[in-house]
Order: sequence, then C-alpha cells, then structure tokens
Amino acid sequence: MAKKIIKTDPNLVELIKNLKEKSYNEEVAIWKDVAKRIQRATRRRAEVNLSKINRVSNDGETVLIPGKVLADGDLDHKVNVAALNFSNIAQEKIEKSGGECISISNILEKNPKGTNIRILE
Repeated sequence: MAKKIIKTDPNLVELIKNLKEKSYNEEVAIWKDVAKRIQRATRRRAEVNLSKINRVSNDGETVLIPGKVLADGDLDHKVNVAALNFSNIAQEKIEKSGGECISISNILEKNPKGTNIRILE
C-alpha cells in the first residue's frame, strides 16, 4: 500500500485548501487540478526551465507552474508566470523580458475562474 503524503508546511496546506474551495465555489476544475499537482511529493513536483516556457507560450500569455521555475534558457517575449517557487535568476529574467512573476495565491485572487491560464509541467 502506498504511503500517504502529509504536508507539514502550513502555508502550502492553506494554499491547497484555498485552491480546492475556489474550485468548488467557482465550479471550475483548473484549481482542483493544480491542488492535486501541488499535493504530490516534493520530488515529483514540476521543475520547468525558462527555455520550455519560451517554447510553448505566446506573447502576453499567463503560464502556471505547479512547482518551481528554473533559470536555464531565455525568454524572448513577455510572459506572466505563476508558480509555487522561482529561482532568483529566473525571476530576474522573467521581469527583464517584461513579464511578471506571480504567486499561485495571487493568481487565484486575480483570476478566480482560471480563464486564459496554461498549466505547464
């Protein structure tokens, strides 16, 4: 039988709870999916490089990473990135290209319906 993963970070537990509540209240499945991805074991969470974000996103698009954004590669267009964590260099590169680094809790408040958001892993 698989071992149940118990999160000990109170901020992460609160974020997962808020995502599930917002999914239920707004009747949108995107937040439940993001909560499920964040609940994974830390080593199974997404780690996405800027090169992949650059390759699959369009100018002005909002991309959500249920994990950490890493700095390998460059961005040649403006992209708003919402993620659990950012490396310092990745955050600098995103802001340098004209994009914005947003926490998942902030994007949840700004866009409760989850429209025009692309999830990357």
